[in-house]
Amino acid sequence: MSDTNPVRTRMAPSPTGEYHIGHIRTLLYNFAFAKQNNGKFIIRIEDTDQKRFVPGAQERILQVIKDYGLSWDEGPDIGGPYTPYVQTQRLDIYKKFTQQLLDQGNAYYCFCTEERLQKMRDTQKTSGKLPKYDRHCANLSPEEINSKLNNGEKYVVRIRIPEKQTIIIDDLIRGQIKFNTNDVDDQILVKSNGIPTYHFAAAIDDHLMEITHVIRGDEWISSVPKLYFICQYLGFDMPKLAHLPVFLDPSGHGKMSKRKGTVSARSFLDDGYLPEALLNFLMLLGWNPGTEQELFSLEEFVKVFSIEHLHVKQPIFDRKKLDYFNGLYIRQKSNEELKPYFKKFLPDTSDSQIEILIPVLKERIVKFGDLREQLKFLFEDVVYDKNLLLKKGTSPDLAIKMMEESKKILSGFDNLSERFLELIKTNNWNTGEFFMVFRVAICGSVFTPPVVECLPALGKDNALRKIDIAINLLK
Repeated sequence: MSDTNPVRTRMAPSPTGEYHIGHIRTLLYNFAFAKQNNGKFIIRIEDTDQKRFVPGAQERILQVIKDYGLSWDEGPDIGGPYTPYVQTQRLDIYKKFTQQLLDQGNAYYCFCTEERLQKMRDTQKTSGKLPKYDRHCANLSPEEINSKLNNGEKYVVRIRIPEKQTIIIDDLIRGQIKFNTNDVDDQILVKSNGIPTYHFAAAIDDHLMEITHVIRGDEWISSVPKLYFICQYLGFDMPKLAHLPVFLDPSGHGKMSKRKGTVSARSFLDDGYLPEALLNFLMLLGWNPGTEQELFSLEEFVKVFSIEHLHVKQPIFDRKKLDYFNGLYIRQKSNEELKPYFKKFLPDTSDSQIEILIPVLKERIVKFGDLREQLKFLFEDVVYDKNLLLKKGTSPDLAIKMMEESKKILSGFDNLSERFLELIKTNNWNTGEFFMVFRVAICGSVFTPPVVECLPALGKDNALRKIDIAINLLK
């Protein structure tokens, strides 16, 4: 592959479930590298794992990529010069290359049953040996092969890996990576259902679609020897490889996984993170610009991105840092721009309520998904223990008096803060003590948004009713 070839990168989602947040980062880097070099970014659907195929997953994956503000130049929905862009629609293409490898002797039929393979693995494990295929079928004669095929015996096609060779791959992030072929298995290229494995199909598709660079997670490093020999046997130039370190869990121990919380790209949007904040956060998970700059639009990132500044060290998915970015991006938006987000996460509120709440909460919220819980008191009467009203050591009689006097203030909503402060001063009450009682009475919690500023959104009748509930609770 010549360095003068136009840069073409790709992302190859598998429609087996929801798209992982880590895949969005990988996709972002592939997208940025292609765009920076005036190249093309391609989406290709890798659906060879039919057992795990989830109906509708392809559509959801493509949609969530769009919802993150990313796009592609060629793909299953928009076509391109190398259609189709779905692997199971390319099976005839793979058959031709499978036959070529068989004819060359670089691949072979394997008729071993699952029972035999399991027994073989158990024996190897007991002996402390590296688990790999023992090549039981590697040297079958043409007559034996034809007999088994004619008898309808099930088979897979395996690649033939040469022995006692060292191969060296130049990784754009990690430098040289060496492999000893004695440690490499004769892995399956075509499964018993006739569908190729992901790696075989991907190698062929990358060649035919003229992919120049593949940026992917480092969990795929172990598959590099198979890619190397597939390309060598078929006369393909290998794309240049860059293997990214996977995220570490916020604890710093182990990679992010579903059992430690939501990790799907969609879940972060559903939780109220802005796509531009998420992208900015992901940009810096394993890359830095070499400067102190932290905030990047997608356009700015494309201009400054470089593979040379990608890290080998595994980054920690720091939720506090993500919250920080999201808060910044929220505060950068105008009140008008924030309306759709408030409406989405507070569907029961009126437009007038939203107009009251945005300026009150804009400087305080971290993500929109928190709004419903923070503003629960707007929609329901929160059940709470009466002792919460007395948290500051207030006597029940004093708390009742505070609430009775507060009702007089709520005859109108003009200059509420000043009027409450005047009430406190007139009665010589402790300010923190008063607002603790009032906050709990209105919201049912000691941790609330600015309660006085939110009162116009609650409305006079509801506010008075909540205060009466508190008074009755203390009697």
